[in-house]
Amino acid sequence: MKYQRFVAIGDSCAEGLDDLLPDGRYRGWADRVASVLDAPGFRYANLAVRGRRLDQMLVEQVPSAAALKPDLVAVFGGGNDVMSGASAAQIEQRVDALVRAVTSFAPTVAVFTLSDVSHRMPFGWRVRPRIEALNAAVRAAAVQYGALLVDVEADECVHDSRYFGPDRLHLSSLGHRRLAGHLLSALEIPFASSWLAPLDGAAAPASLLDHWRWLRDQVLPVAYTRTRNKLIGRQPGDGFRPKRPTLLPLA
Repeated sequence: MKYQRFVAIGDSCAEGLDDLLPDGRYRGWADRVASVLDAPGFRYANLAVRGRRLDQMLVEQVPSAAALKPDLVAVFGGGNDVMSGASAAQIEQRVDALVRAVTSFAPTVAVFTLSDVSHRMPFGWRVRPRIEALNAAVRAAAVQYGALLVDVEADECVHDSRYFGPDRLHLSSLGHRRLAGHLLSALEIPFASSWLAPLDGAAAPASLLDHWRWLRDQVLPVAYTRTRNKLIGRQPGDGFRPKRPTLLPLA
């Protein structure tokens, strides 16, 4: 099937964080998918905003997406719901509402599971049940509303540190490339086989110094920022605008 109006909805991962272009802009899996779909008449919009939860996407991004009348929508989110401490019941309700809304206006909708990053985090056991709840809800909603399921959790490469960026949460360029490959594979659209090729060798194990630098440079600054924003009533993502708010040619 030829798609000509592609819209991405989501958070920082859909925006493309940690997949940098030489000029400092973010690329990401959605841009990579758009590059494969690109053809005369093709248009692409990316409404993703970093830090947004599923319930915020429903209110802020879904109406804009519906107005664009897309023939393909990719919805990636849930990580911020997991990290913000939403309950399993809240996550399930948010996933259901979001997928139901998007499938009501888009003929093809792709949804994604999340890889289990809990083993990469301090006190990861606390978030693992929420990740499991999110993935179960995504799978159920895909069946109920006829969405296309992209089961990222099943990719063995998610256990390799090279799949993730410096913060061990956002995808690296390699991770974005593989995610794009998984989506295109689910859509049955040809793409470069190297995107899903097995990784060479094994990643070097992290040293104690690596863990300390990660804690100092990634974890503590984020914890400080989240605490400060909470005190002043600021939400993650406030002040940021969608990456590509309108349907435009890729170039």
